[in-house]
Formats: sequence, C-alpha cells, structure tokens
Amino acid sequence: MAIVLWVGVLVAITATSQGVGDDYHDEHTLPGTGSQRLSDTLEENAPAQAGDTVQVVLHDEAGLDGADQERAVSMLGDLAALPHVVAVADPFRTPGAVSADETIAYATVTLDGTSTDVPADAVREIIDTARDAAGDGLEVELGGDAVRAAEEAEGGAAEGAGMLAALVILVFMFGSFLAATLPLITAILAVGSTLGVIALLSNVVTIATYTPPLMMLVGIGVGIDYALLVFARYRSELLHGADRQAAARTALDTAGRSVTFAGCTVIIALLGLFALGLGSLQGVALAVALTVLVTMVASLTLLPSLLTVFGSRIERRIVKHAERSKREPGARWRRLADGVRRRPLPALVAAVAILLALSAPALGMRLGFADAGNESDSSTSRQAYDLLAEGFGPGFNGPLIVLADGGDGAELAGALDGTEGVAGVVPPQPIEGTDLALVIAFPDSAPQDEATSDLVNRLRDDVLPQLSASTGATYLVGGSTAAAEDFADAVSDRLPLFVAVVVGLSALLLMAVFRSVWVPAKAAVLNLLSIGASLGVVTLVFGEGMFGVPAGPIEAFVPVMIFAIVFGLSMDYEVFLVSRMHEEWRRSGDAVRAVREGLATTGGVITAVAAIMVVVFGAFLLSPDRMLQQFGLGLAVAVFLDAVVIRCLIVPAVMSLLGVRAWWLPRWLDRVLPRFALERPEVERPDVEHGVAGRRGR
Repeated sequence: MAIVLWVGVLVAITATSQGVGDDYHDEHTLPGTGSQRLSDTLEENAPAQAGDTVQVVLHDEAGLDGADQERAVSMLGDLAALPHVVAVADPFRTPGAVSADETIAYATVTLDGTSTDVPADAVREIIDTARDAAGDGLEVELGGDAVRAAEEAEGGAAEGAGMLAALVILVFMFGSFLAATLPLITAILAVGSTLGVIALLSNVVTIATYTPPLMMLVGIGVGIDYALLVFARYRSELLHGADRQAAARTALDTAGRSVTFAGCTVIIALLGLFALGLGSLQGVALAVALTVLVTMVASLTLLPSLLTVFGSRIERRIVKHAERSKREPGARWRRLADGVRRRPLPALVAAVAILLALSAPALGMRLGFADAGNESDSSTSRQAYDLLAEGFGPGFNGPLIVLADGGDGAELAGALDGTEGVAGVVPPQPIEGTDLALVIAFPDSAPQDEATSDLVNRLRDDVLPQLSASTGATYLVGGSTAAAEDFADAVSDRLPLFVAVVVGLSALLLMAVFRSVWVPAKAAVLNLLSIGASLGVVTLVFGEGMFGVPAGPIEAFVPVMIFAIVFGLSMDYEVFLVSRMHEEWRRSGDAVRAVREGLATTGGVITAVAAIMVVVFGAFLLSPDRMLQQFGLGLAVAVFLDAVVIRCLIVPAVMSLLGVRAWWLPRWLDRVLPRFALERPEVERPDVEHGVAGRRGR
C-alpha cells in the first residue's frame, strides 16, 4: 500500500508541477547596505537606469571597418525592437565604447528589469538576434548577468554519475543487485516528489534558481544514507537469526529512531539559516529542509514496504553472501577499537592535528560571487568577458557605480579619478529632475581580485567620507562587486549567531537523548573541526587555485550552507555510532565493551554510507557550475573526514579516555531535560544511570 501511495504521490505532484510551472527567482536584496540603498534610490528616481544591462561585444581582428559597423548598427536596431529592451547605445557614437586599436567595441543594451525579472526566453532572443550578425570576420558575443542566467548548462550528468557509483558500492556491500537498489529507489522517489513540491512552492515563495540541483545533491546523498542505515540494521538482525518481520521491527525501532533524530537535527541546522536574516538563503533552507524531511519519511515508510515485498528474495541473497564471507562480522573494527583504546592519546593528537592543518586555509577565505570569468570558455558570456578585458582593461567587467545625492558630480568624478586603483571614470550622468548624479568608475583590477574589494572599502571608508565632509553631499557605492562585498560582510557579521543557534539546539537534543554532558560537547567540537577542514580544502582548491582550478573568491553563501548541511549530516554518524555504544553501555554497563561493540557494529555501515555520499557529492565536481563544484567538494571532504578520521579514530579515543564519565549527567539537569529514547526499552538498565554501575569498564 505504501509503495502504491508513494508512486501515486510522485506521479500526481510531477504532473501538477509541470502543469502549473515553476517560478524560481534569485533574491539578493540586502536592506540597509550601501549597494542596496543605491539600487533602491535608482529604482525610485530613475527606473530606466535601474534595470540590468547586456553588453553586445563586437570584435574583428582586422579592425572594425565600415561593413562591420553597418552590420552592427542594423543588428542594434533589431535589438531595440525586442521585448524588455528599453534602450540601445550605438558604440560608434558613444565616447570610449571602441578600443584604442579599433578591433573591439561594445554596445550597451538596457533592460526593463533585473536579470532575475526579465524572462530567460527574452534574453535568449536578444542573444540569438545579436549573434546572427556575426560573420565575414565579425565576432559578436554578449555579456551581463542576464546573459549568464539565460545560458543553461546541460544537467543530469553529475547526478547520474553519483547514483551509478552509489549502486556499485551497494552491490559490493550486500552482494545483491536487488538489495542494493532498494536504498536508491527510496532516495529517487523521495527526491522526485520533493522536486515537484518545491517547483509549486516557488510560485508563492522566493526560491533561488540554483535550488533544484542543490536539493538533488543533498537529497540523493541523505536519502541513500537514511535508507541504508535502516536496511543495514535489518540485514544485521537477519544474520543474527531473526525472522523478516522481527528484523524489520527491530530496524525501525532502533536505526529508525536514529534516522528520525538525525533527520530532525539536519532540519534544525538548515532552518538555523533563518537566523542569518538573508532572504536569498531562506527559500533554499526551506527547500533543502523539506527534502531531508521527505527522504526521512520515505526511509521509515517506503523502505519497510519494499522489504516486505522483496523480503524473501533479499533474505536468501543476504544469507548466501554472509556464508561466502568467512570473516567474523565487525572483526576488523573490533581490532581497530582495541588498538585505539590501547593508545588513545597518539590517535587523538594525530587526527586533530590533521583536521587543524586542513582547517588553517579557511582563515584566509575570501567570499564573493562568481562572474563570467568563471564560466566555460565556450560560453558567449565568457567570450564577451575576455574581449572586454582585452580591449578596455580587466576592471571593465566589474565597474563601480557611485551615486551622488547633492553636490557637484564633477567633484565626485575628480576624486574617483585620483584614487589609487581606479583606471578610469565615466563623466557624471545627472538624473533629470533630481539632485542625483551617477559616476561609473573602472578599477584597474579584475572584479574577483582582492585589490578590487580593497578599492570598494577604501572608497567607502576614506575617499568618499572626506569628499562628503567638504561638499555636504551623500555618496553611495554600488555595482556587482560592491554588492558581493556587502553580502560577504552580512554573512560574516551574522555567522556567530547562526553557529550559536545551530550548535546550541543540536547539543541540547544530544544531551536529552544520551543523558550526557560530554557526548554533545564532543560532537559539537568535532563537527566544527570537520566543517573547518572541508572549508579549508575548498579554499585551497577554489580560493588558491590548486589542481589548475581558476583562483577566485568562494561563493558568499557556500560556507553557511556547507555548515548547515555538514553539521546535520555529521550528527547522522554521531547518533548512529554513539547510540549503538549507548545501547551496549545500558545493556552491559561496560564502557570498554560499549566502545568496541559500537564501532564493530556500525563501522562498516558508516564507512559504506560515507563512501556513497562522497561519490554522490564528489560527482558534482563534474558540474559546469562553480558554485555546485564548491558545494560538492566541501560536502565530500567533510563526509570523508567525518567517517574516516573522526568516527574511526577521534570518537573511540575520546570515549576510551572518558570511560564511564562519557555518560555522566548532573542529576539536576537529568530532572529538567525531556527524555527521548533511541534504544528499545528492553535494553535499558536503570542501575547504570548517571554512571553508578559499569565502573569495571574503567
């Protein structure tokens, strides 16, 4: 029944979402910042100048002769008649629009809205109309945010590669193709249903355009993760002689509870993004949190139904695979646990040193946004970017817009022209009927260079305040580079609150579940270490340019999204491992045995789950989108380190050093905290509460 219901839900939601359509929309407004105030002022007083622009770049290596100019002027006339185009500037009549060697020129096409407001089809019509004029030595390329948004990359390759690799790992783990497909089917149905829901929600809630691939990235990994944790416990119970119904009940009553708790922790971490107060991230957080919720529900409802239908065939394959394997289940993990227990300090120090070394580069992380310079060499926006940089200097692709309210625009232009780091200034453009004037300044460095960010700060902190003191005017600095700087500053300023909310709530949940002070403290510290290490690796690769990757800033919202997702996913392994330790501790009262058996029964599963998530996340390095590449690398590195370094070395070392004290909770706190049991009631032993018994484990 559950299978039919899930398939029906998927079909109905997919059909409805395709009929209604989606309305994904990027929202990057930052109320109160200088760039946003400038944008709002222009929209109010000069709406024609508030719209985004498209640069039509003309290039002829032999020089732009009369024939080129005639063809270009005709093409620009066609552009002026297209929808959403409000103005087209003739480059051959606009001062400074032709390069010094007369081989490159650009025409500015002004749109009637921002890149997120103008339909992609309308922008693609502009692209096609302009490029039709190319030929006979004339090259025509187009740049601008609207063009970048309209250039859709082919998707599906990364997701397909990740799922194929996950299937291979599952087949090797279970020795059965049928058994291997069940977690994958569960994840696909859950993610597919959620995609339809999010498409419908995008019509009433602002959800960013990059949300669907990010949802698939997280949903496939988490969906397989949760389903595999339940299935692994089901398999373990079968191998210990339980019948299929009893194995399913035990799996849901133990691993199912862990999955529920872990999923709630991920959702809390994602919803913690609301504490940042950034509208552009709230829709993403809501969508990804919903994805985690649906995959969690699917693991607890759809997977058991699949096990009921295919249970007898799966049981035979599992038993045969176990009989062919001569090894004692968990023997290697017991030896590892014993080895770590005998020398916990060296293992702990070495593992922490590795994480700290990998985290160090994150201290120098520079936030920003990718631009056309990070696009594929074959895209028209990248071609236009390179041509403009060649003809007019690297700073031409990231101009700074300075708005003067009162005073003399000429004084502003003079002050900007004399500022270090400014390559050139466009004459002031007074806005009719107001005291406003616009001045455009071109840095002598590329948009993503640190020198350009320094120039923005120098103008805001030093140059313009001094000018304002002498003229009495108010000055605002905007443009894409300044907006990126504002966004990065907003994230940095609000990050401590976000971290405090997520870590605090997660620690309270762990404390209530495991009745321990040290377990949540350890989990919080270790999760922060794994996140720091993953961000350090992302900084090395994308920030410093390792392995031939173009160096540049890290996407401003990537660190907070990685923090939310990784912190939640890390809790999956923490809960799964420590809950088995806690279960053994409450059964036997032996702290040493609890660590050994906890690692022995979960080490293989955690490693397999981590391997699957690493290949699923790592497959997004194949995506042409730089942002998704950063997400994929950060999540893959974090999961790998969490499973291999933290769960296999640090957690057993810390738990061995703590002994029975690992399960200590002050009596007054025990009375205050609510109780959430992850283990079945029959394994509980009241005599070991608060570490009263089990001291022989020391």
